[in-house]
Amino acid sequence: MTGRPDGRGRRVIGTARVRAVLAAAVTLLMTAGCATVPTGGRVVSGQPADRSEQVDDSYVRLVPVRPRPEWGPAQIVSGFLSASASFDDDQKVAREYVSPSAGWRPGLRPAVAVFQDRDEPVLVKESGAQATVRVEGDQLGTIGPDGQYTADPKHLEVTFQLAKTPQGVWRITELPTEVRGGLLLTKADVERAFRTVNLYYFGPDGRTLVPNAVFLPLANRQDLPTRLVQALLVGPTSWLAPAVRSAFPPGTRLRGGVTISKDVAVVDLTGQARSGSLERMSAQLSWTLRQLSEVKHFKLQIEGETVTPEGVGSVQSVRAWAGNAPDGESSEQGSVPQSAYLIGAAGHLSRLAGDVPQPIVTGTAGRLVHPAVAPDHQEVAGLSPDSGEVLVGTLVAGSTDIRPILTRRDPKARFTAPSFDRNGMLWTVESTKDGSTLWVRPRGRAPVRAAHWGLGGRQVLALRVARDGVRVAAIVKMDRRAQVHIGRIVHRPDGGVEVGSFLPVSSELQDAIDLAWRDYGTLAVLGRAKSDSQPLPYLVPVSGGAISSLGVGALGLPQTIAAAPKSPVLVGTRSSHQRRVCRQRSYRDQFSEWVCAIPGSDPTYAQ
Repeated sequence: MTGRPDGRGRRVIGTARVRAVLAAAVTLLMTAGCATVPTGGRVVSGQPADRSEQVDDSYVRLVPVRPRPEWGPAQIVSGFLSASASFDDDQKVAREYVSPSAGWRPGLRPAVAVFQDRDEPVLVKESGAQATVRVEGDQLGTIGPDGQYTADPKHLEVTFQLAKTPQGVWRITELPTEVRGGLLLTKADVERAFRTVNLYYFGPDGRTLVPNAVFLPLANRQDLPTRLVQALLVGPTSWLAPAVRSAFPPGTRLRGGVTISKDVAVVDLTGQARSGSLERMSAQLSWTLRQLSEVKHFKLQIEGETVTPEGVGSVQSVRAWAGNAPDGESSEQGSVPQSAYLIGAAGHLSRLAGDVPQPIVTGTAGRLVHPAVAPDHQEVAGLSPDSGEVLVGTLVAGSTDIRPILTRRDPKARFTAPSFDRNGMLWTVESTKDGSTLWVRPRGRAPVRAAHWGLGGRQVLALRVARDGVRVAAIVKMDRRAQVHIGRIVHRPDGGVEVGSFLPVSSELQDAIDLAWRDYGTLAVLGRAKSDSQPLPYLVPVSGGAISSLGVGALGLPQTIAAAPKSPVLVGTRSSHQRRVCRQRSYRDQFSEWVCAIPGSDPTYAQ
């Protein structure tokens, strides 16, 4: 058996044998669906495109192996790292590798350093009954105790201190700082032992629910409903907390566990919940529990007594509360595509009727590019052809009331395509290569600068506000690459907005040129993967998970993209000096053929 040199030039053997023993303990068990560790970015929302949110698919579960008396220091560390990826019995087996004096007990909400992969542990020093073992590898990021993933790529090198017990067996006596309160896991470990789940909290309007995706460690499938509700009661992650609120009063806890009989989950809360709104608490529970395929209804109890919102029976459907949908109530009602708009061949804003553009704003004063339509379809915004002015008008048939409300201050600046939020507030970024300014404009008022803008020192190429009004997606020029980032919106009591805490979504796309929110968990992005010669359309989970290509066939040169829930993705293209809008032949099929038969450019949907 071959080995590798330790810190004194010796050969370390036996670790491969340990790894073989541990690999044999990986058993296929039917429990819960796997999580995806982002290669860059932080988890914000975990809903996969065109799928339900169910998180209880099958996955691979690790059966940990207990330490063996004959194992040396490096083997003990290897066994410990593998066993710590199992949460069975409060990580009982992993704790057998560690001396009680080390005080290691991470529990079910551990901090985690996530490696792309780890090298085999190396014995650095052994002197009598003492030993030092080194572990190193490339870290992808960290998972905090609140389940929030944060990208932090770097090369990490840590050391473990070991000693022999009076019985002559090696045990870990001192753990690295990165592991003392948590775990050191590989990407594969996390994907096996954690689940990305959405927890739902209210936005500032007190009506709209906002998804907060967290990495949730699991000991077994039966614990998933209880763990899900417990995580909801703990509250949002530190990233999202300043922007959302929970309806559950402080101190509210789960009494016992969530019990399920047939398809009804019983959620029994402590007395603190009596001061909370039953309707709002039920909405949060409904949207959170709908991720479990076995749960179709739920019963809310406080101190064992069934309670219900006014007008609701004792058993509530997890598919109810459509009025609190993150993408708006219309996204939950049937599957009728939303109205699409574009700039027609004659240069006027038009509404799509099938594949035929119908002009709705005409005249020379009605010309604009990169249009945006307010959620109530009452107002339209856009840019002048040189992107130097932001234009706004009333969306009435035949209207020519299109007027500038913002003009660039620097001749080199360009405005991003405007974006409306669900309240009709207009957002746009004025940007140069050296920095940017975020402008917001409530309807009927003058535009003002955002109170705080986290990308002020960056060039911003695009910005889109999510339909929940709490998150924002942007294309940011960083390290000479146009990257997709997600930020949060905090509404201040004085009416100002703070937009910041931007984090990368995916490292798989390069040179992104446009983006749109397809639904509350997925972006439609025009960008290049490593093998692409030009930008192409992709679906990008905002969780930072794997991207997927969209559609097949020729597109010409894609320039803009538009998307909406339960509606076809639209791509504005140019080919042979003609501008066309492409849609998929069947929008329900992600890999359906592109059809480019609509004359015009700059497609969009009402926000």
